[in-house]
Amino acid sequence: MATRRTGLCGYQRYGRNSRVGALMTVHNLYIFDRNGSCLHYGEWNRKKQAGISKEEEFKLMYGMLFSIRSFCSKMSPLDMKDGFLTFQTSKYKLHYYETATGIKIIMNTDLGVPNAKDILHQIYSTLYVEYIVKNPLCVLGEQLSSDLFSTRLDLYIRALPFFSPRAA
Repeated sequence: MATRRTGLCGYQRYGRNSRVGALMTVHNLYIFDRNGSCLHYGEWNRKKQAGISKEEEFKLMYGMLFSIRSFCSKMSPLDMKDGFLTFQTSKYKLHYYETATGIKIIMNTDLGVPNAKDILHQIYSTLYVEYIVKNPLCVLGEQLSSDLFSTRLDLYIRALPFFSPRAA
């Protein structure tokens, strides 16, 4: 069995039982501002709900990210130039991207999805900047209300090579 470096302070094993080649998908996506306010939430193939309000879920997600980033920066034996990138459980993989302005984009996917840093960067640079930052009707720091942004984001996610609407 081989190992590879992951973005969360360690290594991941993969071998003949890995999910490479299996149906993969995107479960959900969060966009937070620098203060922890959830600006956008999108859901595609989420199988289980949290059992709490969305506002509580957003607070828990942001708090977990804050703690993991802090833990990794303090405990990592290596220079954390890229910082925290991914977090993996036995059921899903969380991909994380933070901009210089403090916008945080989080995407939960199936385990087989490779590092999505470039995809999250594309969401920021081609969708968020174009349809939110450059839109005079959108107030930065408030929940995103652009139907055009939501539609384009949905089309972008559905066009990803690893997106499958039927993945388990």
